[in-house]
Amino acid sequence: MEASGTPRNPRFRGDPARLKVTALPREARPRERLCQVGPEALGTTELLAIVLGTGTRARGVLPLAEHLLSRFGSLQDLSQARPEEIDQVRGVGPAKAAALIAAFELGRRAHGPAPASRYAIRTPEDAARLLLPLMRYLDREHFRAILVNTKHEVMAVAEVAVGNLDSAPIHPREVFKEAVRRSAAAVIVAHNHPSGDPEPSGDDLTITERLRAAGRIVGIDVLDHLIIGNGTFVSLRERGVL
Repeated sequence: MEASGTPRNPRFRGDPARLKVTALPREARPRERLCQVGPEALGTTELLAIVLGTGTRARGVLPLAEHLLSRFGSLQDLSQARPEEIDQVRGVGPAKAAALIAAFELGRRAHGPAPASRYAIRTPEDAARLLLPLMRYLDREHFRAILVNTKHEVMAVAEVAVGNLDSAPIHPREVFKEAVRRSAAAVIVAHNHPSGDPEPSGDDLTITERLRAAGRIVGIDVLDHLIIGNGTFVSLRERGVL
């Protein structure tokens, strides 16, 4: 079972909320444990504590990390929080909030292709590999467009619209604005379903047809429309819609 809580120290007799890492035996401190047994053996709270670095006079770094997880509900929800939301948690502040945001973004990038590699998209799976780390845990609908050149190499991923829990208002003008500005040859559009179920709705099919028609007018092909779920996706090209 994952040791996600504050490690117990039988020699500590103070208030657990003010527990300092220096009050723990060296072998029980998160940083030392990571070096000795590897990151996989550490609980989520311990890993967060390492990123946070320090606590406050009123709350040690381990209780602070535990409070953050409790405040946001889960590590996934914390990873999608905005800097100002994390900053508002007492004891965090802008520097710790920035460190957390940076750590989560590095994790997302580590699971996607390197931007400098001119990642080429040949299949829906290639596009999904780029987008799943970015979109699978979003708590509202985001609509994005992958801009590609004539070799189907990725030029950029553009944020088109952010909606509510079950829809994002899309206008073809917004989808193609950045593609025209960057002289993209084609786009692959995508949006997520916060429910985690990527099955397309009737509205998804309608907007796909509208975008394909608009693309013909401006001379930019719509190669695919991906619907992202939690770890899964649906390609409307594979479904025969495009």
